[in-house]
Amino acid sequence: MSAPSRSILTLIAVGVAALTLTGCAQEVPMKPAEDSNNPRCAEVTLTLPDTLAGLDKRRTNAQATGAWGDPAAVLLHCGVTPPGPTTDRCVTVDGVDWVFDDSREKEQLFRFTTYGRNPAVEVFISSDPEKGGVSGTAVLSDLGSSVGRLPQVSKCLNVSEVR
Repeated sequence: MSAPSRSILTLIAVGVAALTLTGCAQEVPMKPAEDSNNPRCAEVTLTLPDTLAGLDKRRTNAQATGAWGDPAAVLLHCGVTPPGPTTDRCVTVDGVDWVFDDSREKEQLFRFTTYGRNPAVEVFISSDPEKGGVSGTAVLSDLGSSVGRLPQVSKCLNVSEVR
């Protein structure tokens, strides 16, 4: 067999092996949010980045969701109920306001929900290094261009703005 023929066969074998291995990656099981069929969620979902804070995107089995990392360290749902006014901590990252829930801090799991956008997006982020955890700020920054497509109808206020 000639060298070019062997090279072609090698490339084909490598390609088949890559496709086979890619096909073995399991979907991340998730449940869709209540308003996941909102057309605005489709726009967000279609523009989600392939990597977040260095984690590769994974397939999910539910509409308007996203997952990154293996094991999945970041989970996203579009179409959750928008939070109302709250005294919970609110942070702004790259022009998107997020309500911060650290009630599961002992598990190193944090929830961020967009504030002032409808539909809302909820993101769970693991910071546990043993589970592939990442920085919440890096994740929210990477999501900014996708989530920022949702129209902003209100914004986070600090105490001095409320008085």
